[in-house]
Amino acid sequence: MGVLEGKVAIVTGASRGIGEEIAKRFASEGAAVAVSARTEEQRDERLPGTIHDTVDTITAAGGTAVAIRADLARIEDRNMLVEETISRLGPPDILVNNAAVTWFLPAAEFPESKYRIMFEVQVRAPFELAQLVLPGMRLRGKGWILNISSGAARHPKPDQSRGRGGTVYGMVKAALERMSTGLASEEYEDNIAVNALSPSSVVATPGVVLHRLIPPGREDMAEPPEVMAEAALLLCSREPKELTGRIAYSQQILEEFGVKI
Repeated sequence: MGVLEGKVAIVTGASRGIGEEIAKRFASEGAAVAVSARTEEQRDERLPGTIHDTVDTITAAGGTAVAIRADLARIEDRNMLVEETISRLGPPDILVNNAAVTWFLPAAEFPESKYRIMFEVQVRAPFELAQLVLPGMRLRGKGWILNISSGAARHPKPDQSRGRGGTVYGMVKAALERMSTGLASEEYEDNIAVNALSPSSVVATPGVVLHRLIPPGREDMAEPPEVMAEAALLLCSREPKELTGRIAYSQQILEEFGVKI
């Protein structure tokens, strides 16, 4: 029996990278996982992986998962994701908001259309998905919401940020973290944990490599995505009132609780 046996989890952005690893780790502990992202067919060799690939890996290992395509920039897809999860797996006990659409451009040149999409996918969608799953969690007396953040949410020093183009990315992650702590406070008495989780160092996901956020060929210097998955499991399996309202970093939270991988 895994620690998530009998639980239903939604993991967004689960076609590759951190989301894929979280979905697989949760399934390995007994959760039935709704694997969601936009990618059903690989169209760019630089961005390998689809929601069906993730589901196939989970089911081949004996786990339970379904693929649900959703574009979280669309309100109707947010509603559909939760409705489909309930229909196919049951009401969700766990929501992991990992999906992201990101452009790294200087703030002075940032187009409004891209700005709106980033806030829709990385702020508004997690907020609305939380609204959609909270009633069921309250009814069952327990739940977990985890928002995947980034060290970019921290305030940079002026001489460290010039030319990097990460201002809007930092803005959405900072908003996501404030939402997490606020919602944790609101839902504490309902026994629903809400946390934000960031990697302790850059993770060599396909998106990170594509944006050249680590030097080419130096993936060895990055944090393995399995570390984030183990930290996510910790934050979504402890008793909600014991571990909520955290802005957590993967390696530090694992060390705090004595978890080794």
